Amino acid sequence: TIPHISGITVGHILQLILVCLGLGKIFQIFPEIQNILKIICAIYLLYLGFRIIGSFSKIKEDDSRPLKFYEVGSEMCIRDRAWTISSMAASGFLPKDGDLFFSIFIIGIVALIICPLSISPWAAFGSAIRNMVKNNKIKALIEYFLAILLLITAIIIVLQ
Repeated sequence: TIPHISGITVGHILQLILVCLGLGKIFQIFPEIQNILKIICAIYLLYLGFRIIGSFSKIKEDDSRPLKFYEVGSEMCIRDRAWTISSMAASGFLPKDGDLFFSIFIIGIVALIICPLSISPWAAFGSAIRNMVKNNKIKALIEYFLAILLLITAIIIVLQ
């Protein structure tokens, strides 16, 4: 699991820096795009929240092997959620005025701390949650709870 967590963290930080560099320059030239992107990202989070409901019933047992560090890191380039997270970070946390490179450095450092802290519980409790979702009532509660958290996150992004 540690190579998996490390791969996600490194891949995400690289993607985050590249997105912030590109979008940061665009936001400096066209600041109104930042607000449009926030709304698009919030709509996508609402879509993900809707998709979570009923998704646990699709979980099946499998014999797949854990991904390797480089597989997980490179996978970040094709994951729509990873692009959404990077775009939300750029649109939500890059200042309209100020030093772009310093802001990206701070965002990268925060991601370096937050990624492993947020991914570790997911990895540690993955099998426990899998066992919990065998109960249909608990499964529905977890699905709705996660969907509501995405709804709240979307609202916060738009209101910022």
